[in-house]
Formats: sequence, structure tokens, C-alpha cells
Amino acid sequence: MQYIKLGTTGLDVSPIAIGAMTYGEPDRGHPIWSKGEEDARPLIKHALEAGINFFDTANMYSNGSSEEILGRALKDYADRDAVVIATKLRHPMRLGPNGRGLSRKAIMTEVDHSLRRLGTDYIDLYQIHRNDHGTPWEETLEALGDLVKSGKVRYLGASSMHAWEFAKALHLQKEHGWARFVSMQDHYNLLAREEEREMIPLCLDEGVGTIVWSPLARGRLARGWDDARSTARSATDGSYADLLYSPAQEASNRAIIEAVGQVADAHGVSRAQVALAWLRRQSVVTAPLVGAGSIRQIDEAVASLDIGLTDDEVHALEAPYTPRHDWQGVSDEAEMEAIRRRVPGMALA
Repeated sequence: MQYIKLGTTGLDVSPIAIGAMTYGEPDRGHPIWSKGEEDARPLIKHALEAGINFFDTANMYSNGSSEEILGRALKDYADRDAVVIATKLRHPMRLGPNGRGLSRKAIMTEVDHSLRRLGTDYIDLYQIHRNDHGTPWEETLEALGDLVKSGKVRYLGASSMHAWEFAKALHLQKEHGWARFVSMQDHYNLLAREEEREMIPLCLDEGVGTIVWSPLARGRLARGWDDARSTARSATDGSYADLLYSPAQEASNRAIIEAVGQVADAHGVSRAQVALAWLRRQSVVTAPLVGAGSIRQIDEAVASLDIGLTDDEVHALEAPYTPRHDWQGVSDEAEMEAIRRRVPGMALA
């Protein structure tokens, strides 16, 4: 494994990251597709043995269970100083006031809960899980900066939002001398390239590394067209999937998926490897988040690092793409509805 720097920092990370949303006790969030601790631990161990040192989770994943499982496995199988643990906060963790968001109170509370669940003294990359429009940027950014000063957090990251919002945050951090966001976790793959309009150019200009969520388009890029929407994950996405992959794009999506298959056949590799190899060609991408549910998926992700796509192959993969004229980013409303479905009984304002 050849490690790379996260953005313009000195932090060494593997160019494949494990997305730990896949790991969590099924009765605490995702009963259809999440892996409980007994099934998750061998996968985390195998990822470490393959040289992967970058693991991403969030406090909300399976209501904290993901952090607990990941923390115990890394404690048993890894050198803490060699691995990079990333987690996130912002979404609801409990009912009632101050149970969600990015206020100073919420940040100071949730970081301690995450540290406890992860079983560690510090978090390498602490990310805001979207923006909180109910809290001033200044309050959020100063509190996050204080976490870095305290030693509880090493680096700060953000996730999907409008580019102008991220630009404002970076400006405020620089103006006030607060610790800066060094990464952006965004939605980017062959079926979803809208971030190329503004966010990716901004990150390139600011030296911010991107960590890609849903690099295989929720499994769509790993299968032929007839099977692309038949995964356990897609069965639970509901209307949220339409926000990400508009039905109006069906013709272009199909053409892209077919092109992925043709390139995969030419190289004698899986479709997933081709989709990940395409991301590897994008200089702004530090690492895709691979929600590996099997040993094979981990091995395929690592093997994708050795695939070199030709310019003609890249053109064949990119040419069918149809821009989303209705794209407005990932809305708070859609995400909150998705969370309501995942957490029975959670009534959110």
C-alpha cells in the first residue's frame, strides 16, 4: 500500500478508506444490510492486513453502534498511532433539545460520546455531517477549533453542502485563525458528477482533499443494468435515491453502466474496480469510502489501485453523462426523512 497525504496536510492515509456505516448492530439502525460485530470484525481486520489505515464512521450510524464496533476492533487489531479514525456529528442522537446540530453545546457533548464509544483519547479527523443552518457558522467553527487546541481532535473535515457555504466557512476560519477544514466528504461517482461544477474546483483551489461517499452509486456501478437497482441498500433508499440518481437520468445512467461493463471486460476485472479506478484519476480525490460487506469487496477495492485507465476508456465512461439541471445538492429535508425511516419512533421537528 502506498499512502498519500490528505489534502495539503502531512497526514498519511491509504487511498482506500473503509466506510463503517456498513458496520453496526442491525437492531440499532439498519436491519437489512448492516453487519453486526461478529461479522464486522473479520472485515476490519482484513482491511488492516491489506494496508488500509483510514476508517470513517459517524456518531449516528446504527445509533453509535458503528463507532463501538470499529473502536473495539481497531484496539484489538491495530496500532492506534498508525491508523486514521474519522467520525462525524450533526444528525440527531436523541430526542429533545440539543440532541442534534452543531452548537457549541452539541459539539462538546458529542465529541466526548464519540471518544468513549471509539475507546480512544483523540479523533484523527472530526467532520461535520452537513451544515447546521440553525447555528451561526462562527459558533460552530470556533467550537471545532477549540477541540483541535484541546487535543481531542487532530484535523477537521466537512461534508456535502453548497460550495458557497464551504467557501464562507474556509474564509471565516482563516479570518479568525481557527483550525481549518482539511477535507470535504462529498457525493461523487460516474453517475453523480455535479460536484464538478463548483465544489471540486473550490477544493482544488483551496488544497482541500475530498473523501468520496457512495463511490459505487449505492452498488449501481458494480452490477449490470438489470441488476443495478436490486441491492439491499437500494431497497431501503426510497425517495432519497431519486434525489441522488434522478429517474430523468435513466438513459445516461444505463449507458454509463454499460460502458463500465465493457471497460471491465477489457481489463478482466470487476465493474467496481473500474468505477474506483476512474475516481483514482481525479486528483482532488484522496480516497473513496468503500462500505465493504465482504472480503472480496475489500480485495477488489485495493486491486483497483493498480488499474490504469486509458484516455479513450475515460472518455467512454464520461461521455454519456447527463448533467442534472434540477440539482440543488443534498437537502436537509431529504436526509431527515431518511433518518426517520432508519430510526423507528424518532419524531424530529
